[in-house]
Amino acid sequence: MMSLKSKYRTHTCGELTEKNVGEVVTLSGWVHRKRDHGSLLFVDLRDNYGITQCVFDGGDENLERIHPESVIQITGTVVARDKEAINDKIPTGHIEIKSQKWDVLTSAEVLPFPVFGDEDTGEELRYKYRFLDLRREKLHHNILMRNKMIKWMRDKMWELGFSEFQTPLLTADSPEGARCFLVPSRLNHGKFYALPQAPQMFKQLLQVSGFDRYFQIAPCFRDEDLRSDRLLEFYQLDVEMSFVDLPEIWAVGETVIPELIKTFAPDANVYPEIPHISFDDAMLKYGSDKPDLRNPILISDVSEIFRGSEFGIFANAVENGSVIRAIPAPNSADKPRSWFDKLGEYATKELGLGGLAYIVFADEPKGPVAKKLDADRIAKLKEIAGDNSSLFFVCDAEEPASKAAGKLRNKLGADLGLINPRDFAICWVDEFPFFEPDEDRGGAPKFTHNPFSYPIATLEELETKDPFSIKAAQFDMVINGIEMCSGGLRNYNPEIMKKCFDIAGYPIEAVEKNFSALYTAFKYGAPPHGGFGFGIDRLISEILGTGESLRETVAFPANQRGQDLLMGSPNEVSEQQLRDVHIKIRTKG
Repeated sequence: MMSLKSKYRTHTCGELTEKNVGEVVTLSGWVHRKRDHGSLLFVDLRDNYGITQCVFDGGDENLERIHPESVIQITGTVVARDKEAINDKIPTGHIEIKSQKWDVLTSAEVLPFPVFGDEDTGEELRYKYRFLDLRREKLHHNILMRNKMIKWMRDKMWELGFSEFQTPLLTADSPEGARCFLVPSRLNHGKFYALPQAPQMFKQLLQVSGFDRYFQIAPCFRDEDLRSDRLLEFYQLDVEMSFVDLPEIWAVGETVIPELIKTFAPDANVYPEIPHISFDDAMLKYGSDKPDLRNPILISDVSEIFRGSEFGIFANAVENGSVIRAIPAPNSADKPRSWFDKLGEYATKELGLGGLAYIVFADEPKGPVAKKLDADRIAKLKEIAGDNSSLFFVCDAEEPASKAAGKLRNKLGADLGLINPRDFAICWVDEFPFFEPDEDRGGAPKFTHNPFSYPIATLEELETKDPFSIKAAQFDMVINGIEMCSGGLRNYNPEIMKKCFDIAGYPIEAVEKNFSALYTAFKYGAPPHGGFGFGIDRLISEILGTGESLRETVAFPANQRGQDLLMGSPNEVSEQQLRDVHIKIRTKG
């Protein structure tokens, strides 16, 4: 790192140690905290690199009046701290600066909230004064770690032989599943650009152009309803490769991601195995296509066990097409009745179920369900539950039963303390359905995910098979129950592309209009290619352990209403600005 010495400082606030004792140094930074001990005044001086304790003679009224977060310059001598005053929690904790002179560079007004400490401050206030929020230790650390992780990813991709590209941010609208942000064109009356949801078509065009291995730290934009795990503007590690099949693409992800986690979370336990789970198995065993493999609970289909049984509610439901999913709760047989009652309330209020049936396998099977089942059926259910455990049941049509069972599995895993937050369990989920029913079109097929994916089917099979039986050469990487990556092989064959879009209700004219560049390029020789996009914000958030809120790893995020309270956007513009881009605001109604 180049020298940071200047007229304002000889050292940073994070580098002085006992080796510097006796030196006269100059530091500049923010007044992090003041402590008045009468004859002595202690100031913790903070900059980007750390904190150094500075000692002043007491009674200096000018210094005592300085508000926290004022920026000051201090010159003094490095001295060793008394043994009882050593602070091993910071690198500079063995020394302090005995001040000889000081100067105020800028004064701070009274703060709207404290920067020192971890006092809880409302989100709206934090975002309005984000520049202050970013000075707080934890958030400042997160942003610096984000910087280091992105540099690490970039270096790693270069090391693996990928070339870095930048693709346009002003492009054309395309139907990719989410709403685009539209940008009016001043020079092209009545026409609009769109901000990219992802560089999908550009990175595929680069493969057609012969560049072979592409990557980009890509900004992406989606005008979606916001949640804590979604941002209007986000970044992804975007990758595309030519002349590859799925194993070669997976190999890149398996090379980059575990090493990234181990580098920046050295205390983490990264599971060595990265299994492949089909979409159908994921929905059956985990009740989600984003399974958290840290949770050892597995869901089972027990429909046949209840078929023809004396437990009439379930037996009749199975005959009418419903399924029964069983979710074990390990070592829960000794839980009080109130615990089971609370889970029943969760099932009705949060999952929309009519109730929650269960069996407790203690010395003897207990519960209303057990009384209606013969010994053979009980034995099969106990084998699923295990000793000293409970077994909960969800009865519904297949899709809602899977989702409800998955949510209950997650809750049981959390309530029973089965999940270690510093474990990292990675898996690939693949073999997604290529098409799903579109309720708005009477159940006709529509693309399940990415329309650019390659179908695992020949052209003849596309013409003759049930569309809903066709799988896509598509995958997600899931880490701890969070979708971190989507990718797959791309549909590079014009005839197969036409057929897939035709099945999804797009006539060839729509394909040529909406995807003209890609469709035309494929006519002139396209290599087999594929790739993925990793959500950088989600990945960094999980590694740093910030919980669901991605905004804790982003310097200047919008709030959950899509507002930037610091800059005041979105904001109104003048009539002349609207005229320049040929727009008239219509009254909402």
